[in-house]
Amino acid sequence: MPTPNDTQSIAAETASGPRRQLSLLDSTCIIVGIIIGSGIYELTPLIASNVSSPGMLLGVWLSGGVVAFAGALCYAELATAYPRSGGDYVFLSRAYGSRFAFLFAWAEFWIVRPGNIGMISYVFGRYAQQIWPLESVVSEEVAITGFACTAIVLLSAMNLWGIRAGTRTQNTLTVLKVLGLLGICVLGLSTVGLRPDENVASTTASASQANFPMALLFVLFCFGGWNEMSYVAAEVRNPEANIVRALLLGTCSTLLVYLVVNLAFLKSMGLPGMTASAALATDVVRPRLGEYAARAISLLICLTCLGAINGMLFTGSRIYYAVGTEHAWFSWLGRWQHRFGGPVRALLLQSFGTLALVITASAISPGGGFETLFLFSAPVYWGFAIFVALALFILRIRNPNSAHVHRVWLFPIPPLIFLGSACYLAYSGLTYAIAHEELRLSLWAVAILVVGAVVAFGKPIDQSADPGA
Repeated sequence: MPTPNDTQSIAAETASGPRRQLSLLDSTCIIVGIIIGSGIYELTPLIASNVSSPGMLLGVWLSGGVVAFAGALCYAELATAYPRSGGDYVFLSRAYGSRFAFLFAWAEFWIVRPGNIGMISYVFGRYAQQIWPLESVVSEEVAITGFACTAIVLLSAMNLWGIRAGTRTQNTLTVLKVLGLLGICVLGLSTVGLRPDENVASTTASASQANFPMALLFVLFCFGGWNEMSYVAAEVRNPEANIVRALLLGTCSTLLVYLVVNLAFLKSMGLPGMTASAALATDVVRPRLGEYAARAISLLICLTCLGAINGMLFTGSRIYYAVGTEHAWFSWLGRWQHRFGGPVRALLLQSFGTLALVITASAISPGGGFETLFLFSAPVYWGFAIFVALALFILRIRNPNSAHVHRVWLFPIPPLIFLGSACYLAYSGLTYAIAHEELRLSLWAVAILVVGAVVAFGKPIDQSADPGA
């Protein structure tokens, strides 16, 4: 797939930009740390309420893992073909031209990246408030927003310290969150299950009421982030091998963790108990830890959220760095500060943009920032994922005999699975927003995309180095 121009660009970027410092462990921890966010705690009861049996519950999690694995195979081929900073930006640029890729970066900056980071930061703020309550000083909404913004600022500062500081932070948080989940698994699997009459009233779906597609939608949200490692492909050692290994190892290990965690939940609570629980992990741990359970789980969820936020801050800044390397108007973003080991200006700009959206969402929907940002960003995120899936087919047609590239196994089945899932999730995200009478959020997203299209396809964007031409 790589063209001579791509080879020259990679060489130039290596000389003046990022250095290959990320090991296989670092790359895998980025993937696992971003995927395992708050979803496994927040959405599991909702997933359980949309299935009719334990087998269906495990089946929907396995289906989500299959979709994520198919997507990882697609990204393995694309990222080894173009091992540069920027991930999706690079792939879209090669397939559709730099103007369309710029529109993607515009959407990432104004909608997707701050939306995703903001969602996780709100969850962090809510659980941090339970550990360190501030009601006597400020209102609960202000406290949650304050904790969310503090997490973004501190983790951004950690990444500004340097790439090694950022990766060590990511590795530590990932190990702690996985160990915490495994601890829940041990306690859950060793606990005698509660009898149905000991649970609160069950709302488990009957076979006729089960909604597998809706359950799958929530599961796929829990698997989100497996593609983030492609954004730092230019910093991975031995990229031809380690990018593939990290994507597949990270996705498969996360699936294994999710399946074991759900087995522990089923063993400890049963499906009716999972459905009715308002704090599932706490209810599993309480028989062994007593009233310390709530504080222990709150701390674990805070660590889990911090790992996801740190990973997204680390990878997201590479998108805007890639824009700066290809567009003259934004060349100030394409500076790699070797003293700090990263794109400092891109990271700072991303942090300011994220803080602005978090504060704005909190003002618009006090106490409901998570759902507001989800409805705002999800349709756009999956909309561009459709074009990434199609880009694999386009680039294969243009470069049928490319060497030294990982080829998708069983092509074209995995890309078709990924493409179909992206279409379904983009449609579901939009209909979900409409059903919840939040169409105004979608209209704001559309307005931002229209402005981005005017900027991208107007004269201001420099096309002198258009890699897609």
